[in-house]
Amino acid sequence: MFKFVVLCTLIVAASAISKFGGRGGGGHHSSASTDDAHAEVTHFSSDVRADGFDYTFDTTNAIHAAASGNANGDIQGDFSWISPEGENVAVQYVADENGYQPSSDVLPTPHPIPEAILKALEYIRTHPSKE
Repeated sequence: MFKFVVLCTLIVAASAISKFGGRGGGGHHSSASTDDAHAEVTHFSSDVRADGFDYTFDTTNAIHAAASGNANGDIQGDFSWISPEGENVAVQYVADENGYQPSSDVLPTPHPIPEAILKALEYIRTHPSKE
């Protein structure tokens, strides 16, 4: 799954390069527009190597993304944007043999397991069924 996400991101980044005349490797394009439908890439850099890759891009509507990966398929990166409420939303992630592992203050977290349930689970573990 994480390889699919990275592939899609690289395709979007490559299409942004072709839209702006093929300027890669840190090319800049400036615009004061903050309209999402007309957002432009203000910074893009990409380095694809035999031992991995790195990329980063920023847009006029405050979208940022960056990632790096190695030859083993391990990827770490981050992305951020401004929500419709005006809050900065930032997500960091690792994608490796354990899957996609995002980390962010905006992601929901599970409630703690109640003490009574923990005791019941421990009882079940220590008193297995005789069947």
